[in-house]
Amino acid sequence: MTRIELPDFALVLLFGDTAADVPAFATRSLPPGTVVDPGAVADMLEARRFAAVDANELSKADLKQLGCDAANAYARVYVIALGKHGQDAARRTGSMSIMETFAAASSTSAEVTFVPVSTDRRAEQGPFDIIGDIHGCADELIELLTALGYSVSLAGEGDARSATITAPAGRRAFFAGDLVDRGPNSPDVLRIVMTMVETGQALCVAGNHDVSFLRWLEGHKIRLSHGLDRTVDQFTAEQPQFRDAAATFLSGLKAHLWVDGGRLAVAHAGVREGMIGRSSGKVRAFALYGDTEAKSAADGLPVRYHWALDYRGQTAVVYGHTPVADVAWVNNTLCIDTGCCFGGRLTALRWPERNVVCVPARETYAVKGRAFGHPPPRPSRD
Repeated sequence: MTRIELPDFALVLLFGDTAADVPAFATRSLPPGTVVDPGAVADMLEARRFAAVDANELSKADLKQLGCDAANAYARVYVIALGKHGQDAARRTGSMSIMETFAAASSTSAEVTFVPVSTDRRAEQGPFDIIGDIHGCADELIELLTALGYSVSLAGEGDARSATITAPAGRRAFFAGDLVDRGPNSPDVLRIVMTMVETGQALCVAGNHDVSFLRWLEGHKIRLSHGLDRTVDQFTAEQPQFRDAAATFLSGLKAHLWVDGGRLAVAHAGVREGMIGRSSGKVRAFALYGDTEAKSAADGLPVRYHWALDYRGQTAVVYGHTPVADVAWVNNTLCIDTGCCFGGRLTALRWPERNVVCVPARETYAVKGRAFGHPPPRPSRD
């Protein structure tokens, strides 16, 4: 028996040995009404519904169009090939971006289970304390967590150094990424966050600085800039065991999470309405870097645009990445990066209360390249 695990939101292309194989497999293994004509796929995916297509008679042009439909809806594409002829036919998808191909001997030799998309954590309920970009400011993080009602202590040296945290009853922290770089103590920030996530006291998404540091931990050649040099220097005194644990932790972080029954999404740099609870390279890139262009601005930093001005979603989006002097809701979105590492504040949003709690930076640890504030709107293409 072939075990097939599929996300509950995806496009699946079905190939069979005979014309009867795909209908038989669909009746046995897929939810009713999910196998549709190719022309209906775009609307189903746009509505975030699982879709499957009998692809036996489709041309390469038809398959290419389905790939475009999936990309436009930020849906991943899977292939299920039944029998030898079905597996041969599935080779026509070779030019498509396929997440995974499953091969089964027949329509009755496969067992399908469905799981939520990795970013879909709607079952995770609040209340949450969502904390903006920390950037290695461990003292301010402890002070903010204490102000929020958490008990935090660090003790020991070297391999024996550890964090002990107790959350207030019924609450969890939620870290919006950029845990490292620029500040004086990224190792202890990671100790605190890793402990809280591992003990169920917090959720966390990745920031672009976390991704860069992970690449360094994994041995990639990477430019030591924008504060990464400080994190690397700080980790030269850390033991390999802790470095390995940090790499494992960071590699498992998603770029955004959709939680609290769908009422809240947290992403480091933001997430568009149609991306929420979906998983693709484009979704991850937007959640890590925001609305950007490949070129740099006159100051040498990436060109960014204020994506939230166009947001109209019912899900509240809380994010960081671009430091602002004061937090203010914009179209049901809130940026909570208040530039602690630049001498500003470390900020938390209490959810669902929507109360803001801040602590001031103890020092200015890095020189900001831009003034605090939202980036400009994206220029009109008209």
